[in-house]
Order: sequence, then structure tokens, then C-alpha cells
Amino acid sequence: MDKSTLKNVNDNAPIPKLSKNNTFIITEYSKDKKYGYNKDYPINIFYYTTNNEQLNEERFLNALAGPKGEKITYTKVETCCPFPSKRTTMGAGFLNVYEIKWEGQKKPILLYLNIYEKGFLMCPMGLTIKKF
Repeated sequence: MDKSTLKNVNDNAPIPKLSKNNTFIITEYSKDKKYGYNKDYPINIFYYTTNNEQLNEERFLNALAGPKGEKITYTKVETCCPFPSKRTTMGAGFLNVYEIKWEGQKKPILLYLNIYEKGFLMCPMGLTIKKF
């Protein structure tokens, strides 16, 4: 584990702003098919303290909707894919894998989320930004 395989970390990314519904405000759609769907291109959510781990993942996921605006549900299915990180006491970070479902969907999708690094938050392809 000498070198990180993560391709989309960006320390200059702004810290996501919160909406009044306590979700992250996402304004852009990713044009990269791999964004969120590939372990080397996870959604880099960033965090202030690891105690907030799930909170920020929920703030991101709760800002998303299905392809036609359907309400989504999500379940954390695994933690995987260790990578070197200076932001943890262990010197390594992990990705959390979430299964995303909505009504009428043929097959659930899996998204890779990374709470240890920063990146520009975007809506993954195939999903939409929830309208409040």
C-alpha cells in the first residue's frame, strides 16, 4: 500500500455546503461514467472528524434521486479497498460501498464513497439531484 490508486482526489475542492434539509448542495452532474461506480474513482466526501463518518455519507446520498426523480433508498453493503491516507491515524483509508435502489429499477447500483479525501461533489451518472 505505497501508492494510492484513487484518481479523483482534489484537496482544492470546496467543502460542501449544507442545504436547509441537511443535505449537501450538489449542482453538477458528473460526465465520467466511472465517477462513484469504480473503486479508483470514488465520491470523495471529506469529513471533519471520523465520528461524522456516516453523517456526511447520508448528507450526500440524501441529496440524490433516481433517474426520473424517484426516491432512493441506500444500504451500506461493505467497506473495502484500503488506500494510503495521511488523514487517518492508521495511515490508511477505506471506501464504503452503498447499494442504491429505487422503485421500478431493474438492478440496484453500487456507489463507492470515500470519507477520507476531498474531491468535487457531483451527481453520479444515472442519478439525478433531488428537488426539495
